[in-house]
Amino acid sequence: MPKITLPDGSQRQFDTSVSGKDVAASIGAGLAKAAVAVRVDGQLWDLTRPIEDDSKLEILTRDSAAGLELLRHDAAHVLAEAVKELWPETQVTIGPAIENGFYYDFARKEAFTDTDLETIETRMKEIVDRDEPIVREVWERDKAAEFFRGIGETYKAEIIESIPSEEDLTLYRQGDFVDLCRGPHLPSTGSLGKAFKLTRVSGAYWRGDSNNEMLQRIYGTAWSSEKELRSYLLMLEEAEKRDHRRLGRVLDLFHFQEEAPGAVFWHPKGWQLFQNLIGYMRNEQNAAGYQEINTPEVVARSLWEASGHWESFANNMFTTETVDGRVFAIKPMNCPGHVQVFKQGITSYRDLPVRLAEFGKCHRYEPSGALHGMMRVRAFTQDDAHIFCTPEQITDESIAVCDLILGIYRNFGFEDVRIKFADRPAVRVGEDAVWDQAEAALVKALEVAGLEYTHHPGEGAFYGPKLEFVLRDAIGRDWQCGTLQVDLNMPGRLGATYIGEDGDKHLPVMLHRAIFGSLERFMAILLEHHAGSLPLWLAPVQVKVLTITSDADEYAKEVAAILRSNGLRAETDLRNEKISYKVREHSVAKIPLQFAVGQRELENRSVAIRRLGSKQQEVMSLDDAIAALKTEVGNRGI
Repeated sequence: MPKITLPDGSQRQFDTSVSGKDVAASIGAGLAKAAVAVRVDGQLWDLTRPIEDDSKLEILTRDSAAGLELLRHDAAHVLAEAVKELWPETQVTIGPAIENGFYYDFARKEAFTDTDLETIETRMKEIVDRDEPIVREVWERDKAAEFFRGIGETYKAEIIESIPSEEDLTLYRQGDFVDLCRGPHLPSTGSLGKAFKLTRVSGAYWRGDSNNEMLQRIYGTAWSSEKELRSYLLMLEEAEKRDHRRLGRVLDLFHFQEEAPGAVFWHPKGWQLFQNLIGYMRNEQNAAGYQEINTPEVVARSLWEASGHWESFANNMFTTETVDGRVFAIKPMNCPGHVQVFKQGITSYRDLPVRLAEFGKCHRYEPSGALHGMMRVRAFTQDDAHIFCTPEQITDESIAVCDLILGIYRNFGFEDVRIKFADRPAVRVGEDAVWDQAEAALVKALEVAGLEYTHHPGEGAFYGPKLEFVLRDAIGRDWQCGTLQVDLNMPGRLGATYIGEDGDKHLPVMLHRAIFGSLERFMAILLEHHAGSLPLWLAPVQVKVLTITSDADEYAKEVAAILRSNGLRAETDLRNEKISYKVREHSVAKIPLQFAVGQRELENRSVAIRRLGSKQQEVMSLDDAIAALKTEVGNRGI
């Protein structure tokens, strides 16, 4: 006679064992229809699994976060069933839910084509229409391994054989398809619905090891409703138009090539944009009391061992050995170098905080399959800064950092910024009392600044708690960029101290701070957010001066020269082409402003101004146009 306690505290008594489906039905028909699974005493269970004992129960619907993840997991299983029906010789491996969708890895000699994806998707919808019950079965490990080897599923058998022999495991059966899975699952394939779509195929090594066989990974997306699916597909379509790699070609900013994988070849306009970012950040940091430094890119292994990076990060470092046998690494991060600068000379508590900033070039080995334009590279520049302060200064410094970060994001057009607070993980360094102080200081900073945040327990770094700043772009995608981390570990490992008011040596607190993070990645996010139409103050070319007739060539050159002498980035287009052709071409190139000049403008010393995205033009005197333009650029109007 189980007693079921619901989240609102109400209780329901049942005479015999009961399923989550029965409990939902006892509450209402609408809930029973929307339910996809239950959480029993904190554990996810199938909706049809019998509950024998008194339990706390939460009913999950398809539009909840956990319910949506379950739908995506089931979509992966339906995908695998469809592939096995269409090509029985194909072997299935693993198929999890992921952000926005799911995938499944297959071992098959022939490559899947786009036509195959359409065929698979059609079969998946047929399986949904069959409404096959999804049945949970408990098997002994060895019998399960024997079963899968017997049907030719060697990959699945290998997974099972890696599980301890004394453990029972669960298999799920839907129609003739059986798969290894912890579950839970939907009651039937019909519960999945048809709000899914297969999106692409890529390669993936078995168990993520490049020494193993290459499998084929089919990706898909799944949602709780057709409306949500349509919205997501529209977002993908828009994201493709905004892809920074495409924009990089169209706007002539940068390129990549195989001789330097994961490294950017900057073109003049792209390098100008990169330098604009650095110049802007340099001004903001200088005003906030940071001192800019520069540290070596190649550093001896011994420093990385002392800092702790060699033990946990050596596989991601590019290393070299010199003729005298010394091992060096190209720096993957700037932190140890900044501690070395802080250590020079004797620092008093009166000198703190010390704020050191660097635009440091870093290199990290990323697998070739993980590289993605400027979003994921091997060579990048960090706007790294480290603040050395006393424990009592953590809150004030953290407030200042938050203000600086949010103000800078606003100037780039990012108004929707989420803050995540992550506290101590299970495995960490430092005394709990110091963690208490660091965490309390960060939370106090957020509260004093009036900033909303979400709490992510146990997700801090092993050396201290952190804040993560997540930008939401123009089409609703989230990008984690800025970070603020409290380091209780590295200053002590590397021997950094200051003289306290008591005359003794003390360990400083080290705040790690990044705003752009990787400048390359931030530029990619910026290009996609603005679809290439960058704010005027930031654009590599701000004004294009176009001639309407050749009589105005010399005047166009004069206008461009005056613009440049006023600190504005201007170029001319003197080609013997129609003005409409020039306007269209430079609009495609996302030039923010076009100044058209002809005989009338020459005589009046004026310019006809057209802004990107507008069909209207405004005629102004050259002096007034330059004054207005300088004001707009100075105000960083977006």
